Amino acid sequence: MTEWKTVVVETDLLICGGGMAACGAAVETAHWAKQRGLKVTLVDKAAVDRSGAVAMGLSAINLYVDLNGGKNTVRDYVDYVRNDLMGITREDLVANIARHVDSTVHMFEKWGLPIWKDEKGQYVHEGRWQVMISGESYKAIVAEAAKKALAEAGGEYFERVFLTHPLVVDGRCVGAIGFSVRENTIYVFKAKAVLTAMGGAVHVFKPRSTGEGIGRSWYPPFNSAGSAAFTITAGAEMTCQEVRFVPVRFKDGYGPVGAWFLLFKAIATNALGEDYMATNDAELDKWGPYGRAKPTPANLRNWLMMLDIQKGKGPIYMQTGDAINNISKAMPDEKSARKKLKELENEAWEDFLDMTIAQALLWAATNVEPDKKPSEIMACEPYFIGSHSGASGAWVSGPKDLQTAETESEYFWGYANMTTVPGLFAAGDASGASSHKFSSGSFTEGRIAGKSALAFIVDKGNGATVSDAQIAALAAEILQPLATFEKHRDDTTDPDINPSYLRPKQFMSRLQKVMDEYAGGVSTQLATSKAQLEKGLELLAFLREDASKLGAETLHELMRCWENRHRLLQAEAHMRSVLFRDETRWPGYYVRSDKPAMDQANWLAFCNTKYNRETGQWTMVKRPVKYLTSDSER
Repeated sequence: MTEWKTVVVETDLLICGGGMAACGAAVETAHWAKQRGLKVTLVDKAAVDRSGAVAMGLSAINLYVDLNGGKNTVRDYVDYVRNDLMGITREDLVANIARHVDSTVHMFEKWGLPIWKDEKGQYVHEGRWQVMISGESYKAIVAEAAKKALAEAGGEYFERVFLTHPLVVDGRCVGAIGFSVRENTIYVFKAKAVLTAMGGAVHVFKPRSTGEGIGRSWYPPFNSAGSAAFTITAGAEMTCQEVRFVPVRFKDGYGPVGAWFLLFKAIATNALGEDYMATNDAELDKWGPYGRAKPTPANLRNWLMMLDIQKGKGPIYMQTGDAINNISKAMPDEKSARKKLKELENEAWEDFLDMTIAQALLWAATNVEPDKKPSEIMACEPYFIGSHSGASGAWVSGPKDLQTAETESEYFWGYANMTTVPGLFAAGDASGASSHKFSSGSFTEGRIAGKSALAFIVDKGNGATVSDAQIAALAAEILQPLATFEKHRDDTTDPDINPSYLRPKQFMSRLQKVMDEYAGGVSTQLATSKAQLEKGLELLAFLREDASKLGAETLHELMRCWENRHRLLQAEAHMRSVLFRDETRWPGYYVRSDKPAMDQANWLAFCNTKYNRETGQWTMVKRPVKYLTSDSER
């Protein structure tokens, strides 16, 4: 095998990731670190300009509370998030983001992000919490600010470096190790505190797209469970690992539907032209206090749609033509109507071109004129994210000032957004139980977690020293797939067929098949059961054994090997958590067929898990859901 060199980088704060949360942490910590003479280092497996969930752009900022406008309060937003997650939320974390997020949006505008404004100069809202943007370059604008802030504070950033393991000594996280995906270099980052923000997880489940489209998904395919694997491996307690997110999107292209529902006021119908939200309305009464929440929780909207599909009333269509024509007809005269029609058509196309270009290509390829023809929509495969409508991630400390006498003992242990591992902080998709952060909230949470991590560094000082033996052992583990492939590559004439190794794509196919068929994927209509999950865990155990036989021919394949090992950890955490939660709470995201109803008396609780890397054992535990105010106060 080709010689590899090792580069050691010493820093005070290490930021793992390059998406919105990581950029928020970089901007905030650069300011305070400069005053304290501290060094901040950011490491991303991609290029920061186009890294993370906002890589392709967005057409809206989905979290803007508008506190100064007086239209909403932090309490309003917390209530919305609690209802959408069917009661399972950490209100202290949600409130902490909501009270600071408006300043983040104003920062984006100051940096040059075009936010739509009406004739009075006010932001154009897509919905109650969303503001419209021309966001193709959204991430590039934010990344530029982050890189500039780091440079001015004497920090640095590394791109194309894939982090595989946390460095933990005496129970404290003191860095990370990984490798360059461009050159034969192992990177060791030694730090006094670490903030992980490496995205969620895609392709744990088999996607609906097949053939040449197999890599297409709603969430960016390069989100490969880096955050979950990092925090799980470090020994952090994880939460909401059962809460996967299944968005409804335009079929095959995965184009966004939010603008159509919220801005254009479109209605989705079944193939008979019925509004399934109306015809299945009685179903909402089965889901406790959340079925009649306004707006209807996202998973229940999915569920009502899926009921119609099960009844043979599919496909489901977004009635784009009706929406556009209804708006244009409201104009005072024909000339104004034609002008409005053209404007709406442009906005419809821009919605895709800002964030899902493939959907625009699909429309063009299938001769879709949105003002004349409806388009099919469908629930996607499941994803693991803590920033959107999912909630999976690490169990983190909340801010002290938002705790009550009842919540402080459960939700606060010293530093906001610190995991249960001292020195390890989480933000964005990495932190759990604080759903609906989206891009602006993730950036805001990065700011919060970064500032808190610096406080930890100032208070605690140096961490433990990482031994050369620990680094050497991890480096050998990281590079093992290259050695395995090199040793056995000539055993067969076809490098894809070999008894001594399996390649990363083969491994991923096996993982996706297990998850799809046993953990409630698209082939089972998102349904699973105790027996199915137990069989799935048996098969995952076999796959875990085979992970040591992964083979990589190139640096790119080495990255794919470790992405899949990370996905495997996320997959097992999910299966064990779905099995532990003995009810169905999120129909439309998944259904426990053997426990098809909500059990509010026993399961209004967090299902948390912890992994022991030395023994391979998982521990499951309930944590109480405690709200910041009583029902009467709300």
